[in-house]
Amino acid sequence: MRYLISICGLLLVFGLALLMSKNKKEIKYKNILIMLIIQFLLAALLLNTKFGYVLIKGFTNVFDHLLSYASTGITFVFGGLANEGEYSFFLNVLLPIVFISALIGILQHFKILPFVMKWIGLLLSKVNGMGKLESYNAVASAMVGQSEVFITVKKQLDKISPQRMYTLCASAMSTVSMSVVGAYMTMIEPKYVVTAIVLNLFGGFIIVSIINPYTVEESEDILKIEDEHKQSFFQMLGEYIMDGFKVAIIVGAMLIGFVALMDLINSLFDMILGVSFQDILGYIFAPIAFLMGVPWADAITAGGIMATKLVTNEFVAMISLGEVAKSMSAHTLAIISVFLVSFANFSSIGIIAGAVKGLNERQGNVVARFGLKLLYGATLVSILTATIVGLVI
Repeated sequence: MRYLISICGLLLVFGLALLMSKNKKEIKYKNILIMLIIQFLLAALLLNTKFGYVLIKGFTNVFDHLLSYASTGITFVFGGLANEGEYSFFLNVLLPIVFISALIGILQHFKILPFVMKWIGLLLSKVNGMGKLESYNAVASAMVGQSEVFITVKKQLDKISPQRMYTLCASAMSTVSMSVVGAYMTMIEPKYVVTAIVLNLFGGFIIVSIINPYTVEESEDILKIEDEHKQSFFQMLGEYIMDGFKVAIIVGAMLIGFVALMDLINSLFDMILGVSFQDILGYIFAPIAFLMGVPWADAITAGGIMATKLVTNEFVAMISLGEVAKSMSAHTLAIISVFLVSFANFSSIGIIAGAVKGLNERQGNVVARFGLKLLYGATLVSILTATIVGLVI
């Protein structure tokens, strides 16, 4: 019965994507089927095999070491700020982003990251039936972030059609950047973070192939990666360190505002209606959670966390998940954890539109116009990934 419900969930995802499709005749069903099979195989490999365990364990160990190195710098500057034995979200989760950002800058500076992104993107383009630019962009978004990725292709922005811009932006919203992966791993199980990153990459292509199908002409399928403007090593390093610190501060400020507002709204709803705002959202999203494979006993709570992520951001939702995780089944925890690992929320519309507009005003206005459709598609990607995980575990 559980499998039948999840299959219905998959059909719902594809049905909702088809509902918004601009040109159903151009949908490449063969490529979609291949990518869906790849998703199932990767989910099974990562979550159900010893090889997947070893792979994720190795990935986790790398980030554990990186976080320990980051802790050295944080302790040097902020040592004694937190009481001994106390946990500080800002110090333990957000500030390590500064160090990870510095590492990304070093990999960019020595052309290691651009090389990896380009060739993985070219390989993916053979599978997804899309252009080289779209494939590169999806990989690059997962490496450098949803706003920074557009800097690497700014030479081509002015010539990109609205259809291709939708694909680029949807990929950016469906993934997460490596700079925050370490932060996620301190909040939810690392295996779900890794699984979500990999599955979302293909899920983004699947949903976009349905909602926004098109064919890229050979003459248009050119990939021009923008080189970083010439800087000395230490100029670059200082810039990336400051960028990482800005991200940590911005995320921290958003969390202060969103968590406080959510608490206020919950209190007001509880006083007036006798039920919290998150509980109401939970009832709205509960059927979707149920079709993703969440048992009905957990569906309302899970639905509230899903909605929290949509209206605020994934960090707020992960905090909410941590508060109720012990009351959930392991099956529910896996599904919802995977669902949360993406940038699919309302604030991302403004982030992406603003990033593109800073590079090309005309294209920024184009992105702003299809903002809600962008969020719609990225949310379907998260639901698709979570449903697949629910079927596999």
